[in-house]
Amino acid sequence: MQKAAGITFAAWGVLLLTASCLRAYAAERSEYEFPNSGVDAFLNPNAGVEEAAEPKAEGTSEQLDIREKFAVEKQRMLTELVMADVTHTLNVRSDVGEESDKVGYLYRDCGGTIVERKNGWTKMKSGALTGWCSDEYLKFGDDAVKMADDVGIWLVTMNSEAVRVRREPKADAEVMGLLSKSDYVDFVEIVNNDWISIDFEGELGYLASEYVNITFHIDSGETMEQVKTREKIEEQLRKEAEEEAAKKARTQNRGKVPANADEQKLLAALIYCEAGNQAYEGKVAVGAVVMNRVKSPAYPNTIYSVIYASGQFTPAMSGKVAAAYNKGVPDICMQAAAAAIAGETTVGGATHFRRNDGREGYVLGAHVFW
Repeated sequence: MQKAAGITFAAWGVLLLTASCLRAYAAERSEYEFPNSGVDAFLNPNAGVEEAAEPKAEGTSEQLDIREKFAVEKQRMLTELVMADVTHTLNVRSDVGEESDKVGYLYRDCGGTIVERKNGWTKMKSGALTGWCSDEYLKFGDDAVKMADDVGIWLVTMNSEAVRVRREPKADAEVMGLLSKSDYVDFVEIVNNDWISIDFEGELGYLASEYVNITFHIDSGETMEQVKTREKIEEQLRKEAEEEAAKKARTQNRGKVPANADEQKLLAALIYCEAGNQAYEGKVAVGAVVMNRVKSPAYPNTIYSVIYASGQFTPAMSGKVAAAYNKGVPDICMQAAAAAIAGETTVGGATHFRRNDGREGYVLGAHVFW
């Protein structure tokens, strides 16, 4: 999300408003609204949608023009905004004093609105979090606004059920899409009293100013409950990422080894004897173990030598592999053997396996591999 252009507080300066206008608009806005929904573009932007909101009662704050509304928001920020002045984390407490219980955290670049101040402490509201912070770690007034201007962003929300986004600031200009009351977009600038410009899906778009509000967004703190929920989600995502990485490592092709038809059939016979009742992935795994040994300098370098190495594969020593070879093996075992020879693996570089008896390793079907 790029920062809105041309709207720093210094550039705008102080706009003069009547006290009645300020009171009328501010009365409806007890705290900053931090939207949390994304932009929805309708498939058919012209399907009988009216731009107009419901008629406005005389004397309401919505009769303020867009520049006055913007000035009210900035005045509210100057008097109500508080920002966390920390490198990492600030404890938010249930009451004044370090001995009070923690109810949440503010992080660097987080802010909120002042609720109450006393004895060098400030009660603030930041998103769902309300609590007390030491003034030692907070910024107020011009300092808070300056910090917010660096890290926050101005957003546009709708006060009508559906508002057309135009390609030019004209009522008859091409419609780019629609925005609803649940949407918000990046504010760019006030074009004039009738139009503002926005960032609409990466392009410059225009909205009729009478159907919008301009609100300031800064990051909010977290309650202890939100922290626990987030950490739980993060832990789950971490585990899923680790599992995905491990799966990728287990299944990454390890390179083809030249083998003739007799060697493929011999490997298939071993697979049949060791994993004939396992899923295809388990069959490939047994074949991969043999091929991993062929590729390793710690073992013989041919399929035959690996399979018939002394004391390694019981079916080979007992004559079952030879019997299966002579009798013929199922096609599925031949496919698994061909895949393993081609470098496919479901167990990474494992060179051992046995019946799953609790030994540490990667369990696949009835076997554990390591």
